[in-house]
Amino acid sequence: MMHLQTDSSADAPAMSWERLLSRRRYPEQPQLHLVTDAPPVRGAFVADYDRVVFSSAFRRLQRKTQVMPLPETDFVHTRLTHSLETACVGRSLGRLGGRLLLEENAALAAALPHLDSDFGDIVAAACLAHDIGNPPFGHSGEDAISAYFRSAAAEPFVRMLNASQRADLQQFEGNAAGFRILTHTYAAHSSGSAGLGLTYATLGAFTKYPRPSVVEEASQTRGTSEKKYGYFQTEAPRFLEVARELGLLSKPPGTDIGGFYHRHPLAFLVEAADDLCYRIIDFEDGLKLGLIPCQTGLALLRDMLGDAPGRRGSIEWRDWREELGYLRARLINRLVQQTARLFADRADSLLRGRADEPLVQQLDCWEQLQQVHRLTVEHLYRSRPVLEIEAAGFEVLAGLLDAFLHATFDPHSGPRSRKLLHLLPEQFRAEGPQQDATAYEQIILLTDYIGGLTDQNALSLFRTIRGIDLPKGF
Repeated sequence: MMHLQTDSSADAPAMSWERLLSRRRYPEQPQLHLVTDAPPVRGAFVADYDRVVFSSAFRRLQRKTQVMPLPETDFVHTRLTHSLETACVGRSLGRLGGRLLLEENAALAAALPHLDSDFGDIVAAACLAHDIGNPPFGHSGEDAISAYFRSAAAEPFVRMLNASQRADLQQFEGNAAGFRILTHTYAAHSSGSAGLGLTYATLGAFTKYPRPSVVEEASQTRGTSEKKYGYFQTEAPRFLEVARELGLLSKPPGTDIGGFYHRHPLAFLVEAADDLCYRIIDFEDGLKLGLIPCQTGLALLRDMLGDAPGRRGSIEWRDWREELGYLRARLINRLVQQTARLFADRADSLLRGRADEPLVQQLDCWEQLQQVHRLTVEHLYRSRPVLEIEAAGFEVLAGLLDAFLHATFDPHSGPRSRKLLHLLPEQFRAEGPQQDATAYEQIILLTDYIGGLTDQNALSLFRTIRGIDLPKGF
């Protein structure tokens, strides 16, 4: 298989687009043909997108926090709407970046003529799934789970684990939970092990942090792909299989023992789509909620677009919210064009593992994007309603984890534990087909359950088991 790169003189090992765009599904599955000898009407990567859309984990994102927990207004983004918008931006980034590569590399265009559409479909599917593993209460939910497992209350449960297993829990990561959702099937559900059965290419692009929670200090380079981790120990063999299928470059070179790799290049576009959406659209939410002064925000967006002061154009805006939407759309379009160009320019370095910086940090308007982010942090992320509900989330998630861990590991401690175990859905219990689960696997099952709850479900369950609220009658 030839390696179609832009720098044919380089000797360093490189990933190849042919392997990185693998249409094989994880794991290989028997094909069910409803119509024999019929040509496919949609590609494998489009099917990946559809599989994510129809999954129950994706549907639950409609009631998970993006910025404002438990929103009471319909124009504030949830994880679901954020994921959909990120997928739209990601599709454009992939197609534009791929088109630029095809226009500039005749050999690549001859070998992979549909590279641009494949890029767009892979990145869109990975973007759609990028938050699928996030627990309730936004990123503070990850902090809450981590804080609980570092607390004295959790010591009886984590002391039996090895260092990597403890790190998985004490540095809990929604990205790793997402990889588990995409690749794991519960024994109580079926004997399969495919998860959503996505292609290796989409799984590779999804994994922004291709490393375990613990890696040797000497092998780290402090790149953006190393700041978090991408899979739990339960999924280590699965990720290793994905990396080998795609031909990801290992860190350090020549070994995959540590499960530590360079990113799939398309993961940089997934990251860029997420960065652009949350920075600009969270800012938009802050303006619409009245937490960020509207004139300050509008002026900053106009400045990023280079609009001259007082420019009116052909439209007279009578509602500043409508102008805000117009400015946001123009800005995202411009940044998508610039980011796709940056990706194409750096494609060879990405294939050789020589670049590991976020694409958006290389944009001309990076400092202005940072200013947007600072305003969002100050006025929205640190607003009183957000802080109050996030603080409550620490109590809710810690309380649920503590209750169900005690019930699981000391089921004979009393009738309360037995009742709690009966409340736990079968697939999250270490019994039946899962009765040989290790202590670590049992704890991961419980984090699957609690991390998969919506904000409202988590709050309601906590209040119920604490006796604060009673369920309504049948």
